[in-house]
This record gives sequence, structure tokens and C-alpha cells, in this order.
Amino acid sequence: MARPTARRSRHLLIATASALTFFATISGCVAMATEDPGTGTPGTGRGGDDGSKGRAGASSPAAPGGASTPPARVSAEISHESEDPGKTVNLTIDDGPEPGWTVKVLDLLEKYDAKATFCIIGSRAQEYPALVKKVVAAGHRLCNHSVDHNTAMDKRPESYQERQVLDARTMIEKAAGPGVPVRYYRAPGGAFTPYSREVAASHGMRPLGWSVDTHDWRNPGVGHIVDAVKKGMKEGPVVLFHDGGGNRGQTVEALQQLLPWFKEQGYAFAYPKA
Repeated sequence: MARPTARRSRHLLIATASALTFFATISGCVAMATEDPGTGTPGTGRGGDDGSKGRAGASSPAAPGGASTPPARVSAEISHESEDPGKTVNLTIDDGPEPGWTVKVLDLLEKYDAKATFCIIGSRAQEYPALVKKVVAAGHRLCNHSVDHNTAMDKRPESYQERQVLDARTMIEKAAGPGVPVRYYRAPGGAFTPYSREVAASHGMRPLGWSVDTHDWRNPGVGHIVDAVKKGMKEGPVVLFHDGGGNRGQTVEALQQLLPWFKEQGYAFAYPKA
């Protein structure tokens, strides 16, 4: 009788195991059917309102400035030319944004329908994002002028130079808003190095020089600033002014004289070659 008893025991074990497998399968199907669609992979937390965060296979965050891909590489050669042919002037405004002075410069540019490129210090953009947005809203272009305007950054290690260029770009893009490009990089005081130029160019920012230095940051007098521009235009189209770094009253007065003069002389307002 031992053999039939053992056979029946084995049959009972097999039947029990089959039943357990069946109920486990049904339970799993029910769980999958009732899973909250906003719940992500275990350990990653719940997704956001759009269901993209915390879920397996979600797309990676967009690049700074709202772009889905990094900007294309541009030339690492320092630009001193206009992107437009003919008789042009490229106004470049450095060291802002600065409460008061940036707005005064913007008002004059609007009055004379003039374009400009604003070379913005990253830490200033972080402090005054509303002013950066005013520049963008007025239709002007943005230039990266490093994080904190260290004119000796060309003497610092490459890792420091890289942070100055790329961190400033992030700060300016965040202040400007999604999708606004930073087309240029101007080293503070012209302290370019081959490495910093390559870092900028590989991230879509053309190194930007100047043709006419007004030295307006020194407050040499309105007449000196105006004369420096009028005499210097034969050197090239890119003119350097400042809206930050101190009292820029002389710069504003000089622009008040120069903007109509440019038009009288047949200059068209344009942007530097990117």
C-alpha cells in the first residue's frame, strides 16, 4: 500500500503547486491593470504633472535655454567684423546689466532704432534677470562676458577659465529665458586664451573682439568718447561701450550724440559676425 499512497501524495503536491501558480499569475495581472500611470520605477518617486519625471525611459532634460541640443560649434577666431555687408556699425555694450544705466541705453537705442550686442556678466545677470529680459525683449543680442569679470583669467588654470565661460553662459540663459541664444563670448579686458576661445566656440559662442575702444569706463569726458568713435571707425565696425561698472552718464550722453551721427554718416546698425 506504500506505493499507491506515495503516488497520491505526489499528485496532490503537483495540483497544489499548479493552483498557487495560477492565482499568482492572476494577482500579477490585476496589479498591472490597476497600477497608477503616474508611478515610476521603484525608488525614483512619483512623476510630475506631465508624467515625464521619475519614469523609466523619460527623456533627459533640455539643454540650458530650452534648446534640445547644444548649439553648433562656431569659429574660435576672434570676430572683428560685421555679419552684414556695406557700411555698418556694431554697437557692443559691456559689463551690465546695471539698474538705471542699462534702461537709459535701451531707451536711446529704441529712439534711434539701433541694434546692439550686450556683453553681460553672469553674476550680474543672476542678480538682475529682469534687465536681461528687457534687453532680449528689445531685440538685441546677448554676449557672455564671464562670471565675474576677472581681467586676469588668462593667467588662471584652464579649469577656472572653463567655469568662467560655461557657468556664465548658464546664468545668462537662465536670466534671459528659454530658447534665447548667447551668440558671443568676450573675455573681460580682452583676456582671451586659445583654450577659453575653444571652450566658447565649441558651445556656440563666437569670441568677440572690438575695433574701436571708447575707454568710456574711465569717464574721460563726453567729447573724448565721441571723438574716439568718430576717428576710430576707420579701424572697423565693432565699437565698445559700457552700461555697467560705475557711473555711465558720460556714455549715455555720448550715445545721444553718436546714434544720430551714425545715421547721418550712412552707417547701418548691424551685429558682429558670429
